[in-house]
Amino acid sequence: MNDLDNYSKKILRELQLDSRRSVQELSSRVGLSGTPCWRRVKEMEESGLIRRYTVLLDREKLGLHVCCLVHVNLQRHVQGAIQEFERAIGERPEVVECFSATGEADYLLKVIVPDIKAFDVFLNQVLFTLPGVANVRTSVVLREVKYETALPV
Repeated sequence: MNDLDNYSKKILRELQLDSRRSVQELSSRVGLSGTPCWRRVKEMEESGLIRRYTVLLDREKLGLHVCCLVHVNLQRHVQGAIQEFERAIGERPEVVECFSATGEADYLLKVIVPDIKAFDVFLNQVLFTLPGVANVRTSVVLREVKYETALPV
């Protein structure tokens, strides 16, 4: 990020707030003319700095009322457990984030489901059936105090 100038950082901040802005609106917000602004956006897309454009949905309005933070530990001696775990978790739509981590858990999962019964099904039919899963601890989120998708640019 050190090689980004202030204009590029401003562009990234603005795009994180609303990626549907036109080049004209974006350029006026960051203080550049249209062509240089457009060129910078294209360069950041081509370099992979801008990975994709997306939309944020309200999970509550979609009926996805339960968010769980799941700490998973794997047994070390089970052959292929890491690869199988990561593959299986990658295929599960209710797992919206998965981190391999240091500390008390090998993996941290963010799981979004309609209700606690759906989470119970996920645990018993998915997580507990994966080879090498040694321990699972879950925290049910009571409320989101802060939820941001924008990175501190």
